[in-house]
Amino acid sequence: MSEGSIDTRSQDGITVITLNRPTKRNAMTAAMCAGLRTAFENFRDGSDRVAVLTAAGDIFTAGADLTSPPSQFWKALPDVGVDIGKPVIAALNGPCIGLGVAIVAFCDLCVASSSSRFVYPEARVGVAAGLISSIAARIPHKVALELMLLGEPLSAQRAYEVGLVNRVTEPGAELAEALRMAAVLAQSAPLVLGLLKKMVRETLPRSPIEAMYLAQADAERVLHSQDAKEGLAAFREKRAPRFTGH
Repeated sequence: MSEGSIDTRSQDGITVITLNRPTKRNAMTAAMCAGLRTAFENFRDGSDRVAVLTAAGDIFTAGADLTSPPSQFWKALPDVGVDIGKPVIAALNGPCIGLGVAIVAFCDLCVASSSSRFVYPEARVGVAAGLISSIAARIPHKVALELMLLGEPLSAQRAYEVGLVNRVTEPGAELAEALRMAAVLAQSAPLVLGLLKKMVRETLPRSPIEAMYLAQADAERVLHSQDAKEGLAAFREKRAPRFTGH
């Protein structure tokens, strides 16, 4: 368990994804980022209509594991590394630090317990990839800079007031509230939900880093496609390729 895992379960049209490394404050390793990406891909491709992202223990996540930072962390973020097209709700209890703030920023909805707080300490640590800058399209400009530059905790209540959080609950009640919201979405028209989510995503400005990662994700889909493998095989075998669009 020290290496952590990403656990998933399905119930009533809802996928529940759990960050599970409580002994290490749910710090995200490369393997956990890969596991989270897989969980989001499986949700995207499955029949469940909404996902709830939560964590084991009394902290959502301490962010990236700085003893061995995951270089491909962005691939674990919803609608950055994985184009989902379905609603994702974050359910937080306790601190949400660094990479965790970015993950929550890209979720569609967020429920946080009153014990939650958001901390982005990278300016003090001296390491940042810049993707967090996209949060400025989701909360007020000066609050975004306060969070990123000062690195001081943003309480659940203030996060609610500035629009980063949709609901604040008593500690321990956040998952139940997220599941209640998810149950509403699971019974709603999926085409409408997908359309509205898509239109909102296209309305929000994108930071240069976000745009770069989205372009990289598009390029990688082509590079790792079956058509790419077929094209190379056809070249080696000196025959016409048989492309299928996959």
